[in-house]
Amino acid sequence: MSSTLPTPAPAISPETEEFWAATARGKLLLRRCDDCQTIIWYPRPFCPACGSLKTSWTEASGRGSVYTFTVVHRSGIPGYRDALPYVVAYVELAEGPRVLTNIVDCEPDQVRVGMPVRVVFHDTGEGNALFRFRPDEDA
Repeated sequence: MSSTLPTPAPAISPETEEFWAATARGKLLLRRCDDCQTIIWYPRPFCPACGSLKTSWTEASGRGSVYTFTVVHRSGIPGYRDALPYVVAYVELAEGPRVLTNIVDCEPDQVRVGMPVRVVFHDTGEGNALFRFRPDEDA
């Protein structure tokens, strides 16, 4: 298995502060439009589907499937170059949105499109965590 990926702290804005605080508690939050019920990704205070400003946080199931991915074999990014090879993927969440993330806890050559995955959190040491996904053996 590749080396452990680095866990750089994310840039936090007022719109994403609650999202990142929840990651420290092991929760993946999504915004839901109170008017049209659209699940919103990335975290923002308005609905891109209907324009409503009435949105609220909802806890995601943490489950999804690999929509597409690539295995990174070369990186110029400090920290990541020591973790080669690693997987960058779009995961389609059970709730619908697709999120850009990493697939961890398996060999890169084991990752497949459609593979069921479950969220895991990697602590940044800054009061939040990065969400990544691992294979979901329970699916």
